[in-house]
Order: sequence, then structure tokens, then C-alpha cells
Amino acid sequence: MHILVVEDDPSISEPLVAGLARHGFEPEAVATGAEALTAAPRADLVLLDLGLPDLDGTEVCRRIRELTSVPVIVVSARGDEVDRVVLLETGADDYVVKPFGLRELVARIRAVARRSAGPAAVGTEELVVGPLRVDLRAHRVEVDGTEVELTPKEFDLLAHLAGDPGAAHTRRDILEEVWDPNWYGSPKTLDVHVASLRRKLGHPEWIEAVRGVGFRLTVPT
Repeated sequence: MHILVVEDDPSISEPLVAGLARHGFEPEAVATGAEALTAAPRADLVLLDLGLPDLDGTEVCRRIRELTSVPVIVVSARGDEVDRVVLLETGADDYVVKPFGLRELVARIRAVARRSAGPAAVGTEELVVGPLRVDLRAHRVEVDGTEVELTPKEFDLLAHLAGDPGAAHTRRDILEEVWDPNWYGSPKTLDVHVASLRRKLGHPEWIEAVRGVGFRLTVPT
């Protein structure tokens, strides 16, 4: 996914671009509203800061919406409800207030992208998280270009986590989505599959345990 990062502060844009790249995105950074208007039509999603040096971010959002239907997530220190309402009415798809966590932002990006794609695209695309590729159609998994052999249930578990990487998935949600909505088996089944996935993916940090919640998929550092 090609993400356009519109941010004039290099101390924010540079680590953000690096973080998005680690999560499998293709980020491009611009520092002005004029550059954003030129680059937006070729992007898959726009992360838009409001405090730009040449144009107000609200105006940039309005003009982007006139040019293209590309999803726009506003990223701003302005957290007032009025600002959020105005931007959403102008055409923004979501609003994230600074400071924010990268995992939260990635989850927002995935959610907005899924909504924008529509139901026809569900289940048809390849999930890419850093060096991990999950081909939903071919039922294949690769890490750094090397195919990883998984059981059907391991594949389903990995695909579920990779569908929203960085987000914490509760044990109950995983068991209901990957196993059965009326699952009455041992909860240890999930732990066994997680342990096997960690071993097959080659690094235990691929699947992080969230204490008291469940698990999340992360890129090993």
C-alpha cells in the first residue's frame, strides 16, 4: 500500500516513514500542501497533518477530496471536537490526535483501507507485514522470500493476526474467528498454535503476548 505522509516536521515524518516501511507499507513523505495535492492521486491512502507551511490542512483535505477518492486520515495535535467534526465533514475518513502510537496508527490505516476497498476486495489481497507475506488466495506464507509450511489452522491464525497487525486480538475473538463461535475446547489450543507459529516463522517476536488480553502480530526488531 502506497501511503502519502504529509508532514512538514522531519523529526516526525522521518521516523513515521521508517515505521510504516517496517510494517510493509510503501511510504512517501511530502512537506507542503501543494506537494500533497500533486501526489495524492497516485497514493492508496493519505496521512495528513493540518499545520502545513503553505496551506491549511482543512483546505488541503477539501481539495484532495475534489481530486480523488483516496482515503485520508488526518494526523494532528488539534484534538478539539469541533476540529474533528469539521475535518470529517470535509471528507476525512478518520482523525488521529498527536501524540499517537505507531501500532494504533497502523490499525487505523488497515481499518480505513478495508472500509474503502469494499466487500468485493475482502479476502482477495495479499497481506504483507514487513518481510512476511500471506497469500490468502494461494494459501501460502513466505518470510524473507522463503516459503513457510503451515497447517490449515496455523495459516488461519496467522491470517487473522496479519489482517490487523499491531492490534491486540483477544483470546476470545481469536478462538471465535479462527476456531468456532461456540468453541468449548481447551484454551491451551491457542497457545500451542502460537508456539508452533513462532517456531516456524523463525522468531518468537513475530507473535507478541499481550498480558491479560491475547496476542498481536509484530515485526521482529
